[in-house]
Amino acid sequence: MRKGTVTRNVADLSDPPKVRFGESREMTIWSADELRQFLAGIEDSEWYVKIYLAANTGRRRGEVLGVPWRNVDLDAARLVVDQQILSVEYGTSVADVKSTNSRRTIDLDPRTVAMLRAWRRQQLEQRLSTARRDEDGFVFTRPDGEPTHPDFFSQSWKRLVRESGLRRIRLHDLRHTHASILLKANVPVEVVSECLGHSSPAFTMTVYQHVRPGMQADAAASSSEAVFGAP
Repeated sequence: MRKGTVTRNVADLSDPPKVRFGESREMTIWSADELRQFLAGIEDSEWYVKIYLAANTGRRRGEVLGVPWRNVDLDAARLVVDQQILSVEYGTSVADVKSTNSRRTIDLDPRTVAMLRAWRRQQLEQRLSTARRDEDGFVFTRPDGEPTHPDFFSQSWKRLVRESGLRRIRLHDLRHTHASILLKANVPVEVVSECLGHSSPAFTMTVYQHVRPGMQADAAASSSEAVFGAP
């Protein structure tokens, strides 16, 4: 506009973001017992494997839905995070992960590896029975082979949580739950930060500062025991 190369500023047509002063969304997480109870209650659900993977790896919604089988090494028990599925109007789009730090490799526990092996066999059987093509090779797809829509995942999550009778948390809060459980289990913050794809351990502890009091109490007890012996 200043240079006179356009006749109007189209940005004037946009709506500015809403700014809310004095409001902050309190993080809501489940305890390990609540998470265990929820997973046991949905074991027969079609969403079980997706939710289990999200709960036990701390991956974001789009990262769970966007993982292709080529990024899963079940023999080495590792999973590479380098892309995600985004919601684009009524469809989906494959995109890079949120940031450079979000590109990461996650180690998988034996239970998760066994679950993914079983899921892989089930998926291959379904593909053979329907003779459908799955060129992208996503771990999680719709019956027609297309990626699962992120919004549909969130809607199904809300329904399952409501039916469970547990405290209601968002799908993204599974990520917070995973991180909090790791920190309370005394997993080094550097490891937790790497698993989540955070920019630094300092950022991780800023986000999960609610876990600090318990960690500090454990540290104080450990220090006392190291110097003076068990009480």
